[in-house]
Amino acid sequence: MPATEFPRDLATIGVIFGLAAFVWAGWGQERPPSRGWRIALLVLCAAGLALVGFGIPAAIRTWDTGTAIEPGTPAFIGYVVAFWLEVVVAVVGVLVLRRRARPELIPVLILLVVGVHFFPLAVLFGQGVLAVAAVLLVAAAVLAYLLRRRAAPSFWCAILGAPVFVIVGAWCLLGGIAAA
Repeated sequence: MPATEFPRDLATIGVIFGLAAFVWAGWGQERPPSRGWRIALLVLCAAGLALVGFGIPAAIRTWDTGTAIEPGTPAFIGYVVAFWLEVVVAVVGVLVLRRRARPELIPVLILLVVGVHFFPLAVLFGQGVLAVAAVLLVAAAVLAYLLRRRAAPSFWCAILGAPVFVIVGAWCLLGGIAAA
């Protein structure tokens, strides 16, 4: 189980990961290898929405339990820096890929950046489960790049990344609910 000192953080991670799964599974609809894969992507979309649906009430119920990144603390400043660094790297990377006429690789870049940014967040939140998510998402991005000729890279990012978001998000949400 994830560290349960901050149930609010866990419930919020569940919501954010649910939303991420929904978005990635939607993006993956671009060019799957066959129609059957669309069903799997729709299931992942639904699972992501379910996490959001169950997670928002849990996050509201646990909001007063505190957070590992209390505003004004070094952890909060580290979080803000990690977030903005992620945004800058992603935007610059997207601009470079567009300039080089490689926009199909944008999902791979974004998934890679998102995966990498979970390494420092694992430390800041004191949640080793985020490091697990980081490793799996980086691996998904690498595999999406390697498999890009068989289907759109966005498909591979979705079919490999969305389950990570669903599973880790559900694990965190359940941990937050149990700890509340």
